Amino acid sequence: MSDHGDDAVTRARKQAAAQGRAQGLEVGWTVFSYLLAGMAAYGGIGWLIGRAVHVPLLFPIGMLAGLAISIGYVIHRFGRQQAAERAPGPGRR
Repeated sequence: MSDHGDDAVTRARKQAAAQGRAQGLEVGWTVFSYLLAGMAAYGGIGWLIGRAVHVPLLFPIGMLAGLAISIGYVIHRFGRQQAAERAPGPGRR
């Protein structure tokens, strides 16, 4: 009879592990998309301004600026999330 209980516990652990992996993949893809979108957006803005003022160097500068802004945003968003999960709640120490 305890065999069925052990199977249920094992299945619950496997399901929790699978959910953890899926959540990790979701966060990874979110971070990747923020980095890519920042580079594309600011690179595009730099390219447009660079074409208008005839300074082609603004394109890579815009891409690097977008990457830096994206990294800052990712650290701000996900760093705060991790800190909130680790912080003790009211009544806990």
